[in-house]
Amino acid sequence: MNVKSRAQVGAAFGVAALGLGILAAPASADPGSTTEYRQLAGVGSDTTQYVMNGLGDVITNANGKVIASYDATPVNTTITTKDPATKPNCTINRPNGSSAGITALNNDITATTGCLDFARSSRGPVDTTTADLTFIPYAKDGVTYATDLGSTVPTNLTKAQLASIYTNCTYTDAAGTSFTVQPLLPQTGSGTRTFWLSAIGISETQVGSCVTQGIQEHDGTAISNGTQLMPYSIAQWIAQGKGFTDVPNRRGESRLRSINGLAPTTGSGTAIALNTNFDAGFLRDVYNVVQSTRLTDPVIADTFVGSASKVCANTATVTGYGFGAATNCGATTLTGER
Repeated sequence: MNVKSRAQVGAAFGVAALGLGILAAPASADPGSTTEYRQLAGVGSDTTQYVMNGLGDVITNANGKVIASYDATPVNTTITTKDPATKPNCTINRPNGSSAGITALNNDITATTGCLDFARSSRGPVDTTTADLTFIPYAKDGVTYATDLGSTVPTNLTKAQLASIYTNCTYTDAAGTSFTVQPLLPQTGSGTRTFWLSAIGISETQVGSCVTQGIQEHDGTAISNGTQLMPYSIAQWIAQGKGFTDVPNRRGESRLRSINGLAPTTGSGTAIALNTNFDAGFLRDVYNVVQSTRLTDPVIADTFVGSASKVCANTATVTGYGFGAATNCGATTLTGER
């Protein structure tokens, strides 16, 4: 489906999907068919899988479509990223999440198999003592908490209250009354998990034993009662409600909530968008990660590197999937993690 037809689908169904949580039927998650091997293969983040699928539909060069971005789910399945006739060892386990994608890219570099060209990541590098990988930003996202439509959890919480919730499952209101809630947290290796814990100011070791862990990120159907809450990509939540045939609506009855008195979105219906003035501590860049020594590779450079790259030139596709435009799109200054 081209960009125009995606927009038409969003216009036709966006209001209903946003208001009623209609389930959109997903198309094939991975590139066109099992025999369509594109020039750049990537894996990793759940957060950015749909926008990268959208970019994969529209970015071309003389050899056809360039980007083959393989979804993070379904888990425990395999993918084949390159033509077995020329690269017979490129059937791999599907990486689920930013860290898993980066690890898969690192493993591929070490093995020199040439099966992966980039990793999707919704977090920056954990280790910046090396320059082996380059994290190239291309869009802006935010993370807030989501609750059930009829939740008893407040629709606005502070950073301090969220930190308390994720350490001991309680928060205290302005009157000094303490309440117990049931926080949910994505699977280990999720870039959203890493970012969320950093944003609320706690470490992995401080996560309370009362926290339910291991849910698939950005799946609002995991919220099953009115005392639960979970971190959610704002862009993902928006895209899931637009009626795109290739973006399954996993929101359930979830609703995004405010942090420190700031709303995560602006507008409504088909005009809903990321609030780029949302609390700065909960806004983030999202990245495509490549081997630093390949930054001058003609296809990688043309696709990812610099503000004039094809990914950066497709702002309409990026914002169509709920993300904000990145002022530093295509920058190659952030390195690390090998």
